[in-house]
Amino acid sequence: MKRLLKTIFGRLTVVLAAIFLQVWLFVYIIFELGAEYRYVDLGIKLLAVIFVFWILNNWMNPAYKLLWSILILAVPVVGVVLYYIMGQSRVTRQVRRRYESAVELCKPLMQQKEAVAVSLRKADEDAYRQSSYLSGDSGFPAYHNTKTVFFPTGEEMYARMKEELEKAKHFIFIEYFIVAEGEMWDGVLEILEKKVREGVDVRLIYDDIGSIGTLPMGYFKKMRALGIKCVVFNRFVPAASIFLNNRDHRKILVIDGHTAFTGGINFADEYINRIVRFGYWKDNGIMLHGEGAFSFTVMFLQMWSVITKSDRELKDLARFAGGRDSLMEKRAPFSSRLYHKEQFEDDGYVQPYCDTPLDNETVGENVYLNIVSQAHDYVWIYTPYLIIDNEMMTALTLAAKSGVDVRIVTPGIPDKRIAYLLTRSCYRQLIESGVRIYEYTPGFIHAKTVVSDDKIATVGSINFDYRSLYLHFECGVWMYGTSAVMQIKKDCEETFSKCRKITDDWLKHQNILVRMMAAVIKPLAPLL
Repeated sequence: MKRLLKTIFGRLTVVLAAIFLQVWLFVYIIFELGAEYRYVDLGIKLLAVIFVFWILNNWMNPAYKLLWSILILAVPVVGVVLYYIMGQSRVTRQVRRRYESAVELCKPLMQQKEAVAVSLRKADEDAYRQSSYLSGDSGFPAYHNTKTVFFPTGEEMYARMKEELEKAKHFIFIEYFIVAEGEMWDGVLEILEKKVREGVDVRLIYDDIGSIGTLPMGYFKKMRALGIKCVVFNRFVPAASIFLNNRDHRKILVIDGHTAFTGGINFADEYINRIVRFGYWKDNGIMLHGEGAFSFTVMFLQMWSVITKSDRELKDLARFAGGRDSLMEKRAPFSSRLYHKEQFEDDGYVQPYCDTPLDNETVGENVYLNIVSQAHDYVWIYTPYLIIDNEMMTALTLAAKSGVDVRIVTPGIPDKRIAYLLTRSCYRQLIESGVRIYEYTPGFIHAKTVVSDDKIATVGSINFDYRSLYLHFECGVWMYGTSAVMQIKKDCEETFSKCRKITDDWLKHQNILVRMMAAVIKPLAPLL
């Protein structure tokens, strides 16, 4: 009963109700005016046509242009309001300008070392092309001298995180979509408080929408009182904000510049199975130890600069870029070698990358498309949501038809019923093309992981769905020839044995009503 009351009167419920009332009131007034005054009705229809022309001339996936155009022309007022709130990246000009400025400042820091590029090209031309795309369009280079450790569960990653946090002597940077009060976060917070007392620079960024149901209002003030520098991404206010649609979905932990963690794991108890929500919660993570961790430091500082409106630290970093005094020369602030004088272990090639809704480049989707389209033997995928566009569907089915072993693992127990319905609506076309679909029967799989041909893999925060690929700030690590690649393959092989394989027979007996509902909901995927 107490939990129910907390949900009913919680901040998330109140804010969503306020936004709904605002939208409803706006739509109601416009409808009433249109019904009362003919010229208002004509003006609305003319505005809708103009709006559609604007959408058609804007950069967007053609399928979504069609969806929004039909919706706006069919129901002009509702369509325009929904598009304004949910249609695409609606970041304010000020935020966009600050982010672009931060990226520009960091360009000299993120130049690809020629020796690494030449070495990768000699090793594998296909991998070199994938890496070149990332360094060119994401702006983050590939590295040698970085050890990778893959974590097949949240429990294993959490244990290692605490070990590494205990070793921190200079700085800890944390940027997460969800932070939830509970055993997992309490264990981290206890270490952070101790590190603050030791003089360590501890900073925290959390997404206000992601954490709105898990943290009390003004939680950042509590963190600051403890000595933790804390800022909030995209403060959620009871207003239909144009910035409401974009979220910081990244998961980044950096320790002393030389150790970094990312993956699908948030700081909430279900991620380490201390509480059970949807059966066993399976997730993946990756740790980098070495030069490659620096890219995550830069990602964090870019976001910190945007939120705090201060680029001083990025400017300090930029002074050390280029020439003999490059970042890896042990003198630059926050660099991977500043506090680590020993030689790093070499473990193949790693390339952290981020995706932003502020440009016209869908980096996260293109990383997946590159891996799928260039696979020779196999490509295996973990994803909690399989809500894909035509480009991804074509790439997956073409790879399978070409003889590549394409396998996708999705949840056996869903966290969101509509997302589960949409995920299953993709099965038929994939399976008929030769793709093998597995549902993880022990529970919910939240990992966002791809592995291919015993040599290439990526682990990160990017789901196979519209919002993750188009609207969120995301991150990941692309790898070639690292030890983590084979660790991921081994985890996949063990996971397949715990899954239910979706067969042609299953498709034949699939509930016709469910299929009809999926067909109706599928075009609305961008709205969900």
